[in-house]
Amino acid sequence: MMRTLDSTDLAARALAQAEAAADRAGIDVAFVDEPKPIKQVSALFNEVWGTDPESAILPVGVLRALVHAGNYAAAAYRDGEMVGAVVGFLGQDAWGPYLHSHILGVPASKQGANVGFALKLHQRAWSLSIGLYKVTWTFDPLVRKNAFFNLQKLGANAGQYYENFYGAMADEINAGDESDRVLIVWDLDDERASRAADTTLPEPESNGTGIALAERADGEPEVRIASGPTILCQTPTDIVTLRRTDPQRALRWRRALRETLGAYMNDGYSVSGFTRSGLYVLNNDGDAHA
Repeated sequence: MMRTLDSTDLAARALAQAEAAADRAGIDVAFVDEPKPIKQVSALFNEVWGTDPESAILPVGVLRALVHAGNYAAAAYRDGEMVGAVVGFLGQDAWGPYLHSHILGVPASKQGANVGFALKLHQRAWSLSIGLYKVTWTFDPLVRKNAFFNLQKLGANAGQYYENFYGAMADEINAGDESDRVLIVWDLDDERASRAADTTLPEPESNGTGIALAERADGEPEVRIASGPTILCQTPTDIVTLRRTDPQRALRWRRALRETLGAYMNDGYSVSGFTRSGLYVLNNDGDAHA
């Protein structure tokens, strides 16, 4: 990829964007490197995912080791109270080292104030400051707010669809479902990511295109035959609530999205973005799927 800014300019701009985002959110972001905040971060993740210390999402000892080994961990504070945290560790692929952002959590009572966005921009600035140009993570593609956040708010890209990535999960959010995930690839020096750090990207065009997955009037998923250069895949309004109220319907949505979004991505379609109405927009120059 051709870079239009040298690494020093890019890192400095990213730091300024991160500081501005933290100011707008009314928080301070700090690295986590001492026993007390490490315990607080582990407890915060337990609160978000509904687990206890014995089955912690990220145990204190593991987090302590990750931090000691030089990996990334940061927390957001408002008036001295921890209101969010994010943890990542270094990965390596054919292109070199990168950061894998393993977990980000903001308690429900603190959501909606751009805490997560500020944490991600802090993560981006840190990565660029040490010469990393890519961050990856996985997310549940049925969760609308996370899809919009990743693709439109952060300007990241959907890489690969993984079926039942973690196997069975026992936390309150994911229990009883299959753990399909989409890999997010955040190219930190890409113009799309840089623009998104200042303003949410416009939604992709979604008119007059083939609909591979729709929602029926009764709330059930409907898989349709679709082909062409642009494909749409609908998501349910709130899959987390649906898992609790109607787990069988939630599972039908899971498998319908796998059959459509997963299949089209595997056939060469790329995700160009996500709409506020819950639609994945996929594009391909050819007619790869019938």
